[in-house]
Amino acid sequence: MLQALGLGVAEEAVYTALLARPTGSAGDLVRQTGLEESEVSRILIDLTARGLVAVAAEAGGGGPESAGRGAAGRPSDRYRLTPPSVALAPLLVEQRNALHRAETAFSMLTEQYRSTAAHPAGSVVEVVVGVEQVAHRFHQLQRGAQRELLVFLVGEPSAVDREDADMAESSALDRGVDFRVVASKDYLDGPGVGRDVRAGIAAGLEIRLVESLPLKMMVSDRERAMVPLDMNPGDEPSAIVVHGSGLLTALVQLFEKEWAQARPLLDTATGVRAEPAADDRPTEGELEVLALLLAGISDRRVASQLGLSIRTVERRTRRLMDLAGADSRLQLGWHAARAGWL
Repeated sequence: MLQALGLGVAEEAVYTALLARPTGSAGDLVRQTGLEESEVSRILIDLTARGLVAVAAEAGGGGPESAGRGAAGRPSDRYRLTPPSVALAPLLVEQRNALHRAETAFSMLTEQYRSTAAHPAGSVVEVVVGVEQVAHRFHQLQRGAQRELLVFLVGEPSAVDREDADMAESSALDRGVDFRVVASKDYLDGPGVGRDVRAGIAAGLEIRLVESLPLKMMVSDRERAMVPLDMNPGDEPSAIVVHGSGLLTALVQLFEKEWAQARPLLDTATGVRAEPAADDRPTEGELEVLALLLAGISDRRVASQLGLSIRTVERRTRRLMDLAGADSRLQLGWHAARAGWL
């Protein structure tokens, strides 16, 4: 927690240990943190010099000069924290200023790179070759996203390990990034994909399904896109990174077009499945059968009440179960309630 303010792991352990007591000696802190006595003494000297810790006044009346020493004294000395609101505030300001300087440098370097490219196309399209280079660039774009990620997924081998991609996905969702995915139907056939998709949906991922997609793609904040290149057997993985341009705008429009036509994926009791299309929803006649079945009425009585044959009732029930992806009538009832069929 305090490492972001410039404290090391051991320094943070000593500092937080002092939070639990008004004062503490080096020996107390050794027992509480499990660190070596020499390391605790060194840390106390450093924290005292930085104004985060002060030497406490002795119980017998050490005098104000004892309490006010600017550095650690005798081994028997006891220490107390300087109020965090006073001591840590300058460190926080320093880190904020450092981040601001880094952001300024980032903007300047980005502009310099674009302005000194060998030719105009060099500032628009960047070619990346090799497994490590492609994976590194992928993580840069995904972890750098602040607002939005747009992704096409297809069921082909990738230069980026799926487990690594899932971790980057979780990081983006944790940051509150709007994460939308369009997946081709064959993508769900991969081993373990269903489990990962369910976890993503639970974390806030929006994912839709289409029959096929023309390419793999990731767009970060509508400012950069990464598109893997087709590979011949034995070729090194490669990709292009597209920066702000008409080409990037076209890729974003392609995503939005596919997104509008795709069907949302649902996390159901029987696994991940696409929401039925309009012509795959229950008919009025099928819903009449469903309502009576959920009321506990037998197939024969349903057929009698609706003036249907037993075979028709069974056929309509079978189609309802197919639409719901259910293996039992209990699962059919659960899905019907969740999908709002009745």
